[in-house]
Amino acid sequence: MRIDLQGILFLVVVFLSNVIQCVTGFAGTVLAMPFSVILIGDSAAKAILNVLGAAASIGVLVSAYKHVNKKEFVKIVGFMLPGIVAGYFLNKTLDSYVRAAHIILGVVVIFFAVLNFYKLFAKKESKQPGPVLSAVVLLASGLIHGVFVCGGPMLVTYASRRFDDTKEFRATLSAVWIVLNGIMIFTHYQSGYFDGNTFVLLLYALAVLVGAILLGNLIANKMSKKAFLILSYVLMVISGISLLIQ
Repeated sequence: MRIDLQGILFLVVVFLSNVIQCVTGFAGTVLAMPFSVILIGDSAAKAILNVLGAAASIGVLVSAYKHVNKKEFVKIVGFMLPGIVAGYFLNKTLDSYVRAAHIILGVVVIFFAVLNFYKLFAKKESKQPGPVLSAVVLLASGLIHGVFVCGGPMLVTYASRRFDDTKEFRATLSAVWIVLNGIMIFTHYQSGYFDGNTFVLLLYALAVLVGAILLGNLIANKMSKKAFLILSYVLMVISGISLLIQ
């Protein structure tokens, strides 16, 4: 099985983005998506990156499952799942408006990232989000994930207020992505995204993913909470910019 130059460049993107995914528990897909769409096309990019997101999350959870906050896990999945279902059906009608949707989403993500930076460096205590705001943010995250396969930046806005422990943050978000990306894999299969070429490239990408998981977990175990949050918010800004130019 051989791959061309575009396929090799895609594997480089997969490695770098999934190192980040394993460090923070999010952002891998949204960072990889703009480059992947250019290199291998929209359908193949969504299908492969979604599988890799689930696999990377499994790689994180193998060593961090004890840190999963079960109550928050149930809450997040419970609110995001209806959003994903709505996003799946909405995706069929968004073809002519996808550019505008990317721009709006990018602006929202950057706004929340800047707000989080301000609160972190202003040393203001982060207030726990109320039940209504929590529901809105999680539903929006699910909707965005159902349409664009990149609901992580919105979810981290919620998670950064709810989790004091970075291990709990990573583990719980990884458990969430295993469930939700698993559902997306089924919908992508039903939509015919997995053809022969896509499957072959997926096998190569899974091999590359193993190295990304090992390196990402090593970095995460040596990172302080403040450094972890700074990296998360920087990735939110980059994610927002990538959506603006996608």
